[in-house]
Amino acid sequence: MSITIEQVDYDKKTALRHLLELYNYEFSEFTNDDVNEFGLYDYKYLDNYWNEPTRFPFFIKVDGKYAGFALIRKVTTDTGIYYSMAEFIVMKKYRKMGVGKTASFILFNKYKVDWQVSVIQENNPAKEFWKKSICNYTNWSL
Repeated sequence: MSITIEQVDYDKKTALRHLLELYNYEFSEFTNDDVNEFGLYDYKYLDNYWNEPTRFPFFIKVDGKYAGFALIRKVTTDTGIYYSMAEFIVMKKYRKMGVGKTASFILFNKYKVDWQVSVIQENNPAKEFWKKSICNYTNWSL
């Protein structure tokens, strides 16, 4: 199984938009969001990933097929720079196979500075995934 990260070119924006719909559908149980009058969740920050130089969209692929995505933001503060994992998902078909862990490690290695990963409080599977992945990546144990 080949797991790769691919920066999303503008001409692939529609594919990312479709994946974001699946993501927002899945997370609606935690966010209580509703679809709009067109039946879409319509991720409002999507265009910013091509209009702002501090945002980076990536596809996660398994054997060349879409398996998820990561949206990353570079944040500059008075005390320094860090990267924020704004959105991250591995489609259910590819979970529990090491895809998310491998993808997160590739991204952490790509931007070797401080990171911030936030999780919706009620999303216990995501909290568990990030706790394991970050501990694994940093060789830190609980």
